[in-house]
Amino acid sequence: MFSKLIGAEIKRKEDPRLITGKGIYTGDLKLPGLKHVMFVRSPYAHARIRSIDTAAALKLPGVVAIVTADELQPNYGRLPVSGDADFKARRSRYPLAVDIVRCAGEAVAVVIANSPQQAEDAAVAVEVDWEPLPATGSIEQALQSPPLYADMEGPADMGDVKRKGDVTAAFASAFRTVKQRIHSQRLAAIPMEPRAVIAAPDPASSGLTLWSSTQTPHNVRSELAASLDLPENMIRVIAPDVGGGFGVKIGVYSEEAVLALLALRLQLPLRWIETRMENILVTTHGRAQMADIELALQQDGKITGLKIRVVNDSGAYPVATWLPWLTGYMSVGVYDIPAVEIQTGYTHTNTTPISAYRGAGRPEAAYYIERMVDLAAHELGLDPVVVRRKNFIQPHQFPYEAASGPTYDSGDYDKVLTMALELANYNDLRAEQASRPADHPLLLGIGTACFVETCAPGPYESAVVRVEPTGTVTVYTGIMPHGQGNATTFAQIVADAIGADFDRIVVKYGDTASTPMGIGTYGSRGLAVGGMAVVQAAATVKAKAQQIAAHMLEAAVEDIVLEEGQYRVRGVPSTGLTLQEIADRAYSDNLPDDISSGLEATDFFRPAASLYPFGAHVAVVEIERETGIVHLRDYVSVDDCGRRISPVLVEGQVHGGLAQGIGQALLEEIIYDEYGQLLSGTLMDYAIPRADTFPHFRTALSETPTPHNLLGAKGVGELGTIGATPTVVNAVLDALKPFGIRHLDMPLRPEKIWRAMNDAG
Repeated sequence: MFSKLIGAEIKRKEDPRLITGKGIYTGDLKLPGLKHVMFVRSPYAHARIRSIDTAAALKLPGVVAIVTADELQPNYGRLPVSGDADFKARRSRYPLAVDIVRCAGEAVAVVIANSPQQAEDAAVAVEVDWEPLPATGSIEQALQSPPLYADMEGPADMGDVKRKGDVTAAFASAFRTVKQRIHSQRLAAIPMEPRAVIAAPDPASSGLTLWSSTQTPHNVRSELAASLDLPENMIRVIAPDVGGGFGVKIGVYSEEAVLALLALRLQLPLRWIETRMENILVTTHGRAQMADIELALQQDGKITGLKIRVVNDSGAYPVATWLPWLTGYMSVGVYDIPAVEIQTGYTHTNTTPISAYRGAGRPEAAYYIERMVDLAAHELGLDPVVVRRKNFIQPHQFPYEAASGPTYDSGDYDKVLTMALELANYNDLRAEQASRPADHPLLLGIGTACFVETCAPGPYESAVVRVEPTGTVTVYTGIMPHGQGNATTFAQIVADAIGADFDRIVVKYGDTASTPMGIGTYGSRGLAVGGMAVVQAAATVKAKAQQIAAHMLEAAVEDIVLEEGQYRVRGVPSTGLTLQEIADRAYSDNLPDDISSGLEATDFFRPAASLYPFGAHVAVVEIERETGIVHLRDYVSVDDCGRRISPVLVEGQVHGGLAQGIGQALLEEIIYDEYGQLLSGTLMDYAIPRADTFPHFRTALSETPTPHNLLGAKGVGELGTIGATPTVVNAVLDALKPFGIRHLDMPLRPEKIWRAMNDAG
């Protein structure tokens, strides 16, 4: 099936519509009688709600209704929690706060008005009598404070210690040990389009249609049905174009549940568009981990043991309690470490909940182990490259069962590192660094990192491939692309698989009324799982087309082959039928009784196992000695995501991932004070990278196919982010070695570096 389009340099099918302003986002939609919603939010991180007075606000012009939790609570359930069903009763929350708020920005009432401005004015006029309660704003503070929830046995919910191998012996016999506490700071995703919701009653079904900027339409439908106690077939969820997600648009939020319920109750269409300040304040954050790590080392650089304890800040409510577990699961990285001791858990603070953000647990794991490898090299007086190569899992060891839990499918870690070092001219860089005068105004640093991630989770994904009577093809997929380019890659797959015209293939998604039941887009699963569903459906269509062609050409089915876009009799190139000719016959009354009408197929792909793409990066930085400003001089990325269906799209995904990973390393951080008040709540306070932050990235091709799917493809969407943070931090700390600076936590902003250099003398 791998022919002219799979692997070719193809321009994205999606781009002409989007770059000419023809995209349709939730905020663009207009419905007759549409009313606008604004939420009344808590200014306190932790407080009791004594009373809510809406009388004055209700008298303002244009106000339709103001609703509080007391009026809604009997009609809906708590929001779902990922990771532990028992939390449903214990720590989950209602869409509008009942009695107590546990983080700033939590909604306590909803205003409906004729215009957004009128709704905003009325929200300000709602008077709430608050009783402030003690609050915590950080992991460290939470670990020293009473638990936020009464059912917690201590300040953190820690899982059991998991061991594999003889950890005690590894550390007892170590030549050296190296230990470090490392933080992965809290981040905001900052998608270009904040969240947006429209809910409207559906007279035809007596149900509801909900438009949402979401990565998971079917998931939103299921969670809304559970929260509102409605049958799923009475709820239709549509995701129009989505302007970025990065994990924070997975699943249902309070706003979707509230608008859905009120649209049904009032029989009015309602719209809420998140402001940028709301986006930073109440949309889930990412990362927010603290890890204590220790390695046992032999004199030659071999790592014989690892101990790691990870504590995640889950924020005020448990949204994704599996995040620290996933970090522990991937904690050995690309290294053959025989003995590990892992403990993971989380605590609660009076802050916005933490959930998935590009990479979700894997960037943290890669950052920790790659920093520790550099610290180990420093401790032993070895080049970090030497230590990495000493510990790599070797190609002949795959499939490899890591001591931390995962079974890696395929890999060649030394190959990608060698490619990256050669592309970066590593030896010349080290020579330049050694020859640079001690008083040079620019400090030169070279950082390397190697990494592996787990991606493409199940349990399944779906696809419909439908050949229309004219030979055009419509593909319906259960995933929800929002920038990944799957309309292009799926068209490439189908064109090659069934002989369709690439330009006449349309890929549709994002509507639970027309697409098959799907899981959605996250975890780099779009192509590797969703694409395989397309492969399987296309294979069924091809088999049917061969059957019809055999009848039309009066040949045996097994003799029909697809060559150069035509269905031919094997060895008889002069015969041939196009897909259009076959489709025309498929929908006619001229078929034998043993061939059913139509030419389409629905299929579901269930992945046998997770996939493990990998890579190696090299960063070159120069730091101004007088100011601490970091200049990223060069960046080399070699990422292996298995077989590349569209190299152009792979390159774009890598570039975007690098930008976010470098942003975390150098700039980005959500900061709360000790009272749980957000101090970085606008883009004047929360620094995101700009175009001039980056050099021109240099990349190279590596392909190590996975044995777990016919495409041989793994995920790529998160690789750049996973590799960039440790690479850049290692480069900065390499430049700071003359000062004896061993470690600094991200973000490595100029002031932090300048202070560290001055403190070191």
